[in-house]
Amino acid sequence: MLNATWLETFTALCDVGHFTRTADLLGMTQPGVSQHLHKLASQVGQPLILKDGKSFTLTQAGEAVLAVGIARRQQERELKDIINFDDPNVGEVSIGCSGSFAMWLYPHLLDRMRLAPDLSINVTAAPHTSIVSAVLSGAFDLGVIAEPISHPHLEAQELTREELCLVVPQSYAKRDLDLAQLNELGFVAHPDGYAYADDLFSRNFPQDYKGSDHLKVRTFVNQIGQIPLPVAQGLGYTILPKSGVDAFQGKQQLAIFSLPTRRYHDLWIISRKRRTEISRIAALNDFILQASKALR
Repeated sequence: MLNATWLETFTALCDVGHFTRTADLLGMTQPGVSQHLHKLASQVGQPLILKDGKSFTLTQAGEAVLAVGIARRQQERELKDIINFDDPNVGEVSIGCSGSFAMWLYPHLLDRMRLAPDLSINVTAAPHTSIVSAVLSGAFDLGVIAEPISHPHLEAQELTREELCLVVPQSYAKRDLDLAQLNELGFVAHPDGYAYADDLFSRNFPQDYKGSDHLKVRTFVNQIGQIPLPVAQGLGYTILPKSGVDAFQGKQQLAIFSLPTRRYHDLWIISRKRRTEISRIAALNDFILQASKALR
């Protein structure tokens, strides 16, 4: 590898054609310019110039080295252009989050992309551990998780508080419901539903609730967008984060039944440290923070 400083001095000398003026240009002494030239020639193993009084001509090796110097200058200019071109509305950003939050967030992101035609946003629904791993590896620029995390390579910001909702058909909205009546209606189960039931029901029906394995399951579905559908048709109840309810197109056919003890999950947005110094990632991070206020 050619020494970059010596190479730049030689390239500047070829541009200027004069040792003293080159020294002035680079803020060096004339002997300093000569020293860089001699060191570069020693590194190449061939003389680079032939002196003729105060002027000089390039040797064949000198012409080859000058071509490298010019090419390196161009590469550095292109690199600076890339580094300095940090537009919040241009480029690609990838996000990982839960399925319910992805359903709620995605329409907001489409609005963002309409305002920024050169911005590409990729959203992946994934479990907590996968999101953290993908943010650490760089596969996701941003992640939304349901619990705080402490990691030396991650930054975390509190995003919002999201209520865990008991979702019933609209016709049940004004009824007084207990656990027995809910069991009569039947549980629309899903992969996270059992843990949600333990969290919500153990606090609201402490005498009667025996665990999620004792619930009467009417149906099971693992497609997040389909979970509220049987509830909307009066075929059961379910438990979802508020984002999953708000994202359902037929939500007017649903009701959120208010229990005495309400449960909330704190959502956090995470990124690899210093990743949000990139404008497009910082802008989208702020956009999600603002949009998520609607979930409170």
